Amino acid sequence: MRRAIYPGSFDPVTYGHLDIIERSCKLFDEIIIAILVNPEKRPLFTIEERQAMLLEVLDEIEAGRCTLRVESFEGLLVRFAVERRADAIIRGIRAISDYEYELQMALMNRRLEPSIETVFLMAAEAYSYVSSRLVKEIYQLGAAVQGLVPPSVEARMKQKFQKE
Repeated sequence: MRRAIYPGSFDPVTYGHLDIIERSCKLFDEIIIAILVNPEKRPLFTIEERQAMLLEVLDEIEAGRCTLRVESFEGLLVRFAVERRADAIIRGIRAISDYEYELQMALMNRRLEPSIETVFLMAAEAYSYVSSRLVKEIYQLGAAVQGLVPPSVEARMKQKFQKE
C-alpha cells in the first residue's frame, strides 16, 4: 500500500486543496490529510472545525479506490510521516515562489528522513492563485468566495465572521 501525507493548515479548505487531494488519489492508495497545529499562528478555525470541514467536503471529491483520513499533528512533519508509515509527502505548488520554499523544505525533510519522498503537484490553473489566507482576506473585505471554497465552508466562514 502506498501512503502519503498531505499537510497544511486548511484554514479554510479550498477547492485548490481538494484538487490536489483528488489528483493525489491517482498516485497513492491512502492519503492522510494532516492539519498542522501551529501554536505560533492564530487560525480562524479551530483544529476540530477544520477536521469537520474536511470530512464534510471530502465526500464531494472522486477519490476512487483511495482511502482518505484526516488527522492533526504538531512538530516535525517527517516524524509524523514516519509514525504513520508514509511513503511520501504531497505538496501543492502554485507559483515559482512556492517552489523555492517547498524545495528547501523537501531537501531538509530528505536529510532528516531519507526514506520519505516529497511529491510536488502543480495546482490546476483554475486554482493557481488561491490560498486560504487570500480567501479569508477577500471574504473579510466583502468579496464573494464562490468557486474558491465549497458552499459548506463558505457557510462556516459567514458564521465565523458574524461572531467577530
